[in-house]
Amino acid sequence: MFNEIPLERPDTPLLNSIDSPADLRELPIEQLEQLAQELRHYLLFTVGKTGGHFGAGLGVVELTIALHHVLNTPEDKLVWDVGHQTYPHKILTGRREQLLSIRQAGGLAAFTNRNESEYDNFGAGHSSTSISAALGMMIAAQQQESDRKVVAVIGDGAMTAGLAFEALNHAGDLEGDILIILNDNNMSISRNVGGLSSYFARMWASKPYNVLRSGSKKVLSALPPAWKAAHRAEEYMKGMVSPATIFEELGFTYFGLVDGHDVEGLVNILNNIKDMKGPRLLHVVTQKGKGYAPAEEDAFGMHALSKMVSQSEKPTQATDLIPTYSKVFGDWLCETAETDEKLIAITPAMSEGSGMRKFEAAYPDRFFDVAIAEQHAVTFAAGMACDGLKPVVAIYSTFLQRGYDQLIHDVALQDLDVLFAIDRAGLVGEDGPTHAGSFDLSYLRCIPNMLVMAPSDEQEARDMLTTGFYHPGPAAVRYPRGKATGCAISRTLQRLEIGKAKVCREGKGEVAILVFGTLLARTVSVAEELDATLVDMRFVKPLDEALISSLANSHQLLVTVEENVVMGGAGSGVNEFLEQKGLCTAILNLGLPDSFLEHGKVDEMLADCGLDSQGILKAIKQRLA
Repeated sequence: MFNEIPLERPDTPLLNSIDSPADLRELPIEQLEQLAQELRHYLLFTVGKTGGHFGAGLGVVELTIALHHVLNTPEDKLVWDVGHQTYPHKILTGRREQLLSIRQAGGLAAFTNRNESEYDNFGAGHSSTSISAALGMMIAAQQQESDRKVVAVIGDGAMTAGLAFEALNHAGDLEGDILIILNDNNMSISRNVGGLSSYFARMWASKPYNVLRSGSKKVLSALPPAWKAAHRAEEYMKGMVSPATIFEELGFTYFGLVDGHDVEGLVNILNNIKDMKGPRLLHVVTQKGKGYAPAEEDAFGMHALSKMVSQSEKPTQATDLIPTYSKVFGDWLCETAETDEKLIAITPAMSEGSGMRKFEAAYPDRFFDVAIAEQHAVTFAAGMACDGLKPVVAIYSTFLQRGYDQLIHDVALQDLDVLFAIDRAGLVGEDGPTHAGSFDLSYLRCIPNMLVMAPSDEQEARDMLTTGFYHPGPAAVRYPRGKATGCAISRTLQRLEIGKAKVCREGKGEVAILVFGTLLARTVSVAEELDATLVDMRFVKPLDEALISSLANSHQLLVTVEENVVMGGAGSGVNEFLEQKGLCTAILNLGLPDSFLEHGKVDEMLADCGLDSQGILKAIKQRLA
């Protein structure tokens, strides 16, 4: 058990000898426990140096070792659900030293990445995709007449998503050769863990038992009463000690519950069941944060770790006082709930990240965490809105993509009163393209009935949330990850005039800069140098058409700036309006490029995209030239 993050590289002689899973498979089973301890120690050291997710990884150390020891990876396909848990996998698949670069520009990705390693069979930033992807690989193996194994590892949290159940249902129907490992680190499906259940798990996984079971069923099938009695006895025995029934009804052979930290036991069970045919499900129980005392005591709070920094690198006290946009939202939520009892808050497993814990404590009867089920979250809110409640769906931009059909069909088409508080809009830095909110302005502004807003600071975020909440119809407010600007916040809840922009600076030059969102601060110096007019557009839909017309008639160049892809974004909306009105003013659209941007520091990424002050100034001067 480790009680603190090691600041010096630990001594890991056995781990240092593992450069690939082939090396791991050469180790005798008796050495795997030592390897697990060394891997866990090294993982803590590297995450302390780089920051990142480590709680889930600590929990699957033994499982990862067992899988690579038993399977012939990369020939056999190992599909991980969500990359948070794959740091041990990266360490064992030739990336041990590179792990010190994880989540940094040019370094390893925070999640599995097909371009990074042949051992990463499927990219996994969003949850609940592993079973579907593994089924596709299973069919590919069948079509290619290959006997390679296919294994999917999915957590109990990810199993709550509809996509996972759709795949489970299909897998039982296909009857192909696939093994699904349910990593239960919250015991959310069953609490029956103990000696008896472990005994039956070992028995169900043993070769003699399965040969006997298979043979006896063939014989007893000719004798209906005897067959029924044997089947009923087996189901009764399993029902006492495991949640097997639901999976077996879907067509799976179920094995569990199994101690996920007994590496030798895992190897033995995997060796017994890997060559069985048909859909199988192995249910292992692990502890998130295993081996690191603070993470075991607070698995949620220790889900990820910030980089360990020296005293000189720590932020100043003044910076500490600046709230995050998530906190601004959480405070607004509580204040609004005090004045409007119809407010209901909904989140798909993002309570902490969205700043909702205070609301959850204060208004437990008006708070709903629906787990990893974005589609359900949106339609659930729609149902509330049908009968007079005022739901607020707090969701990350990248995860709202998963509920897009429900946003269109169930909310917007019916013009229902639902507010979407969209966190993590724009670039998210170290988490990379799987979590970036690069597309929300593009996919929101094309939907009829939508009110779409982008605040430039925390005061506007509060005002826009209030405006959207009291707007009779669907509304969205998108704001970025991390610290706000530090501006003064009014405690009154005030509404903005819908579709009205704010002129921040009247310029005498030929350029007008129209900014959508928090990049406004980066354009102030640009506007001053060019003596340009600077506008905080505030509303992406509807646009302030009167102001745009006036600026088009009084300036030679309109420049739109947004932290969203240029294609179909807010700037495209300005283009469409100018074309519709026959206004021939030159226009320059600045935003994110038509590509998936790899991980790094947000400021550096914005500079690479030409969205820092220097880049914006350079682009405008080039257009003027």
